[in-house]
Amino acid sequence: MNFVNLKTGKEKPVRLHHPWIFSGAIARAGGNPEPGEIVAINDAGGAFLAWGYYNPQSQIALRLLEWQQSAPVDENWWRRKIGDAIHRRNHLFQRDDTDSFRLVHAEADFLPGLIVDKYADFVVLQSQTAGIDRVKQVVVDTLIETLKPAGIYERGDQTARRLEGLSHANGLLSGETAPDLLEIKENGLRFLVNLRHGQKTGYYLDQRQNRQRVASFAKNRTMLDAFSYSGSFGLYGRIAGATSIICIDSSPTSLDLLKKNFGINSYQVVEDELVHGDVFQVLRKFHEEGRAFDLIVLDPPKLAPTKAQAGQAQRAYKDLNLSAMKLLSPAGILATFSCSSGITIEGFQQIVAWAALDAGREVQIMERLSQGEDHPVRLAFPESQYLKGLICRII
Repeated sequence: MNFVNLKTGKEKPVRLHHPWIFSGAIARAGGNPEPGEIVAINDAGGAFLAWGYYNPQSQIALRLLEWQQSAPVDENWWRRKIGDAIHRRNHLFQRDDTDSFRLVHAEADFLPGLIVDKYADFVVLQSQTAGIDRVKQVVVDTLIETLKPAGIYERGDQTARRLEGLSHANGLLSGETAPDLLEIKENGLRFLVNLRHGQKTGYYLDQRQNRQRVASFAKNRTMLDAFSYSGSFGLYGRIAGATSIICIDSSPTSLDLLKKNFGINSYQVVEDELVHGDVFQVLRKFHEEGRAFDLIVLDPPKLAPTKAQAGQAQRAYKDLNLSAMKLLSPAGILATFSCSSGITIEGFQQIVAWAALDAGREVQIMERLSQGEDHPVRLAFPESQYLKGLICRII
């Protein structure tokens, strides 16, 4: 039997059901397990602690799956866990106004390395680890049997796969190919998403509830949507009654998609409302021009994927929030987000405080936001709370 023994004193996180064990905690591996194979994880004395899969090529060498020794991690185990995750979202399948959401949220759904998103009749899968790669066909078969999707597409997170020693993985796994732009529904609105080339698995599903909260502040306000991508925050704001909206993105393809998304919801954008450019530079230019806004949304891409990049990311987040505060009218609203796992909510709040100090502004936090309910946070795995958001009044 393949097994891994931990060093003395390294078993506490396992007993607390944290799903990661780093390579430095391992005393020895027995049985010559291959990357991704299931192993028994034992304490220093050889007593069983948990089942998990092992990858000596990864800094996170063990990902824990099961703490009951009598529950072997076989094909039936994987099918049951995937089915359980989908079942927990049954109420979302009953909604008439939303047809796209996350089905499996990796460690937070007790399936480390596996992400599954539903987009209308299609499913997008991410295999981020060697352990998931070994059971990928079981995952696909289970999704087919459970959901009967029109097609299943794989979108590999290349950064995560590279850290696992895995090669690029993108492509159709089952069924028919999705159209270049697939129409989905979210809170009664229509959006076009690109499953094969769009950001993340095609769209930022984790912000579904936050878009509504931010839009509740938009009525009769001038709005700036930075890092607008396909226009979701801006569209919600316009429907909620914003008097004007400026959308900034560095990708002309995204801005073109934004126009399409406004159009299919019977709203039009004019060219003056779209700014193609680097957000950091555009915000500084707006300040030099003396422009001001009543509501600014900052939803940048991941700036600190790991704690190693946290220092550089902190400076970028501070610069970004400082520039936004300089553009906000008195008592203006700032909705600011970080999806960087290397930045904690406490750290992010401190960054905003530093920005306020340099901007000479006072800040009142009105709401703290996180990812949507289909992206749950597992208490034993605090790292699963990756999305941090603050709605602030800037005095």
